[in-house]
Amino acid sequence: MATHSAITLNEIQRFFAPQKIAVAGASRDPKKFGGSVIKELKEKGFDLYPVNPNALEIQGLKCFKSVTELPEDVKHLLIVTPKSSSSEVAGQAVEKKMEMVWIQQMSENQQAMQILQEAGIPMIHHKCIMMFANPVKGPHRFHRFLIKTFGKYPRLIKEEI
Repeated sequence: MATHSAITLNEIQRFFAPQKIAVAGASRDPKKFGGSVIKELKEKGFDLYPVNPNALEIQGLKCFKSVTELPEDVKHLLIVTPKSSSSEVAGQAVEKKMEMVWIQQMSENQQAMQILQEAGIPMIHHKCIMMFANPVKGPHRFHRFLIKTFGKYPRLIKEEI
């Protein structure tokens, strides 16, 4: 399993490839990260499936009470919950047989990462999704520029044939 320094651009591109992403921790409040990430990813053309046990819909999208209630064809999950909820959501991801999970910075905790790792689910962590969901705008664009400048941006690894 990749550690945070070894996450490749290949893995990040694979996460975005299906264009279908469930977002656990989606918020009705557009000022919270769980609300702004829905708005930005929706504007970028992603097919989103918000997960929030306390909402019926978020920004016009049907909301799901838990990861286990998601449609069968939704296989990638972004976790933007408070750290205290991330382990429970990781357990739901395992139960739902998610193919890939991104735990947003500030949502990760050791237990959640261990749950996913033990289940063999590829995971991205220690990374902000808004620095990789193209087109990158605003402060995320500047932050990405700095990370590239200092050599901390994930690398694209050529696949061996």
